Amino acid sequence: EVYFKNLSKQKQKEVMEKNGNNRKLRVCVATCNRADYSKLAPIMFGIKAEPQFFELDVVVLGSHLIDDYGNTYRMIEQDDFDIHTRLHTIVRGEDEAAMVESVGLALVKLPDVLNRLKPDIMIVHGDRFDALALATSAALMNIRILHIEGGEVSGTIDDSIRHAITKLAHYHVCCTRSAEQHLIAMCEDHDRILLAGCPSYDKLLSAKNKDYMSIIRMWLGEDVKTRDYIVALQHPVTTDIKHSIKMFELTLDALISFNKRTLVLFPNVDAGSKEMVRVMRKKGIEHHPNFRAVKHVPFDQFIQLVAHAGCMIGNSSCGVREVGAFGTPVINLGTRQTGRETGENVLHVRDADTQDKILHALQLQFGKQYPCSKIYGDGNAVPRILKFLKSIDLKEPLQKKFCFPPVKDNISQDIDHILETQSALAVDLGGTNLRVAIVSMKGEIVKKYTQLNPKTYEDRLELILKMCVEAALEAVNVNCRILGVGISTGGRVNPREGIVLHSTKLIQEWSSVDLRTPISDALHLPVWVDNDGNCAALAERKFGHGKGVENFVTLITGTDKINVLQNCDLSKLYFFFFGIIHQHELIHGSSFCAAELGHIVVSLDGPECLCGSQGCIEAYASGIALQREAKKLHDEDLLLVEGMSMKKEEVVSAAHLIQAAKLGNTKADSILRTAGTALGLGVVNILHTMNPSLVILSGVLASHYVNAVKDVINRQALASVKTVDVVVSNLADPALLGAASLVLDYTTRRIY
Repeated sequence: EVYFKNLSKQKQKEVMEKNGNNRKLRVCVATCNRADYSKLAPIMFGIKAEPQFFELDVVVLGSHLIDDYGNTYRMIEQDDFDIHTRLHTIVRGEDEAAMVESVGLALVKLPDVLNRLKPDIMIVHGDRFDALALATSAALMNIRILHIEGGEVSGTIDDSIRHAITKLAHYHVCCTRSAEQHLIAMCEDHDRILLAGCPSYDKLLSAKNKDYMSIIRMWLGEDVKTRDYIVALQHPVTTDIKHSIKMFELTLDALISFNKRTLVLFPNVDAGSKEMVRVMRKKGIEHHPNFRAVKHVPFDQFIQLVAHAGCMIGNSSCGVREVGAFGTPVINLGTRQTGRETGENVLHVRDADTQDKILHALQLQFGKQYPCSKIYGDGNAVPRILKFLKSIDLKEPLQKKFCFPPVKDNISQDIDHILETQSALAVDLGGTNLRVAIVSMKGEIVKKYTQLNPKTYEDRLELILKMCVEAALEAVNVNCRILGVGISTGGRVNPREGIVLHSTKLIQEWSSVDLRTPISDALHLPVWVDNDGNCAALAERKFGHGKGVENFVTLITGTDKINVLQNCDLSKLYFFFFGIIHQHELIHGSSFCAAELGHIVVSLDGPECLCGSQGCIEAYASGIALQREAKKLHDEDLLLVEGMSMKKEEVVSAAHLIQAAKLGNTKADSILRTAGTALGLGVVNILHTMNPSLVILSGVLASHYVNAVKDVINRQALASVKTVDVVVSNLADPALLGAASLVLDYTTRRIY
């Protein structure tokens, strides 16, 4: 609430003046059960926090008011909301006929309530039969409807109800890009669709209850440890009640055999729930020492329970949606969530004739930890929804307009603030500078931040987190949806675990460092890590000359422009970085040491390399090697020629050597030709080993080496590889683009 109170008021004021209507928007929020309240509560808090713009009326109906389902209306009162109307609308019986009668009873009672409240807009959530009654009543009484979570796909009758509400609703708030496309395909007006994310994620991603152990012990017992218990939540499938009850019975048998402490929540009020409760009691679940059976858990506590569980099992939408935010393993049973978008933490058991298949799934999933998934939201849904509500013009005609013809035409006609650009946070960690950027799917660097790289591990990690948080907040303002974090760093990296094994000498305290865990935990985003050379290869594959090429090699010779070479990141200038793409995939090697091509020996008695060997490519052609030779010439007064000058305090660099060669210094030119020959010999070795069709030279020294490399290939390479293309990269920032590629490629392919 404090967050929403601190939001800027100016833009909202302008909207009200534009509408020529200074009165408050009267919003009615109707909640039917514990599940929809978890999604509606963040919106209600946001509305309540801005009384100068909104009047909030809360209507409670459905299973909220039934003792067997926990009297969950009390949690609404505990959240300090005034309940304006309570409607008892559930006809008991828990079968198909009872569901129909409940809808009818709600339709009889709602008109009087809506006539009394006279809301400007009603907010309806989801796909429950209660919500269908709400939407039908509001539509027939000419009340505008805002539908939350339309466009999604799942199993059971809920699918049909959800889409029916969509056709009745005037405005739509959806959670995923696919749901948005479904709404457009259903001919809904694109201007009235908001891709906001799931409101519950605003609470999920900010949940930092340090005393979660007391919650776990309260619900599961004093002797339970984190990641060593199961949360089970299974509902009847209304289109196949008999089979869903059988599946529930097999689930309980498997959980009994698995022998882990389990919290079982009672099913919802749908047809078949009474039979499921009978199955629980028949198997003695309420008295079994390993089980705790409860009707309701407050949402704040439920978040902590699933966040620290060893596994969640059942067919609740919570398992495939909210739980992914914590990376908790989930076993989704049956067809109730068929079609839902899921993260990699979800294992599906579509059908089971015995408990063995479910038991095997438990053995596979229990205790794992997956990357946090943000398919359904990034924690900023409510600000978007409030902004959307304020933009509603009550003077517009109430009659809905459906948009024909096909979807693609509609998409191309209107791209505005409703659409967001899928993007990545890219981190480039060098010896001198630490850079963070927001990079779009098209490779555009939307925003970039640069700081000096701290010398200690603690300060460095703190700065990375600070810069990433700042960039993530800015992403909302620049209309970007962050899919994950990609990190490019010097040294040898284990990308599977996100660990820097050991780094270059210029990055201190940077060995055996787990980067993925702290950053993923802090940002609630998946994190990928790789070294500079590999990231450069990925950048070329996605955005550069390597796009569509099956086999190629990338060589980075430095990152900054030659006229500012003295001020560039030393770690990027001093060393060579290589990356190999083979059959469209990046090569890491068995110990993640592939593509260390800078240490190919091209002369047994050559100059000493920083790796301790002699005659490596880096010892000849890297920035530090050229700087070493430039200093020798300068000490012998053989560097400066006519047209060159140096200040007394100026440090001799590779830039001076290159400038001298351009101005006719034969000794400087000889050093550069030797360096180019050494690099060319290394490239020839690569051609004879990997046989790529393309070699990409990238970085500040690339243009100075490209001709020398081509000459050496023509002289030294086998005839069958001389046709290789050698080109200079056209990418301005391969390190950041490569770090972004880690995210953009793998999130879209659903591979981690």
